[in-house]
Amino acid sequence: EHDVPVVRGADGLVEAVVAREHRRRIWGAHWLVEQVIAGHLGAVAEMAGEVGPETRRAGLQVGVAEELVAPGLAGVVLLALAAGRTVQVEDRVHAVGGARVDQVVQHFYAVLPQFPVSALVSGADKDRKIDIAMLVWVVRGGGHVVLFDTGFYRKKFLVEWKPRNFAKPSEAVGRLGIKPQDVTEVIISHAHWDHLDGADLFPKATVYIQKDEYQYYTGEAWQSDSTHGGIDADDMQALLKANTAGRLKFVNGDDQEVLPGLRCYSGARHTWQSQYCAVQTRSGTVVLASDNMYLYENLEKHAPIAQTLDAAANLRAQDRMKELAAKPELIVPGHDPAQLRRFPKVAEGVVRID
Repeated sequence: EHDVPVVRGADGLVEAVVAREHRRRIWGAHWLVEQVIAGHLGAVAEMAGEVGPETRRAGLQVGVAEELVAPGLAGVVLLALAAGRTVQVEDRVHAVGGARVDQVVQHFYAVLPQFPVSALVSGADKDRKIDIAMLVWVVRGGGHVVLFDTGFYRKKFLVEWKPRNFAKPSEAVGRLGIKPQDVTEVIISHAHWDHLDGADLFPKATVYIQKDEYQYYTGEAWQSDSTHGGIDADDMQALLKANTAGRLKFVNGDDQEVLPGLRCYSGARHTWQSQYCAVQTRSGTVVLASDNMYLYENLEKHAPIAQTLDAAANLRAQDRMKELAAKPELIVPGHDPAQLRRFPKVAEGVVRID
């Protein structure tokens, strides 16, 4: 037996107080130690999230013990591997990449009646229609109140689409006591009117959007009438205003951590650079697909969304969602009304996903 010192990673983000426990020799143990010391926390957190007790993965053995919640940040108790030995971590590991949010809830704010399924699922019967749900998602944890997509509210959309049971998104989140000024961040999956229009309802929120999505739809897309379908000029002006006010931040490409426990992924090509989110919760990783997967039917039939710039890329993104999510049931589509039945109700029009 040997004493193992406190291990610290870059910027003090990892702190493991370890005890002495001599177990068996494990191949690849040096890898984990090197990652911790080098501050490669995402790799360590990913490993911790993927493997269970005494599970062998890529020549490493990592035991994941009971989760502990630290103030403002959730940690995971790991079996640290050092010098060919497994050493039990008795206290906690703090890793931004492995943080867990407290709650993910979905708010229903409207119904668009009799929407053609063939406009959602490629190859679907053109005569089939469903009432689709209009949704926004709230992620809470670590002092953050994050809104994923913001819905719509402008009168022109109400007149054109005639939604049923409509509630302004800023009022819909009030069902759980959230005021518009309480929202700290807004993440926009893509620039279509029904997901972006409500962004200016949350005056103190920092808005996150893919850099390429922003640059394309505030610029080049307007050079032709055929390249900005579903994009509203007033919404683009609101984005520009948020940017000049210092409240807009870019997500620069694929697999980017926006906040502790929340990562954004691109590549599904619903729009120029649409994105979806993976959120670490008490139940494992939840994937919020938004319109990158309209309905459960897309996933079940392995059918691309009907409105995409690249059908093959969209299918690859759906496959990736399966890899990211703790289980298929935690992949959340953008407009499927079945979600309101599949997840537990916590308030009228509100279900808890995690």
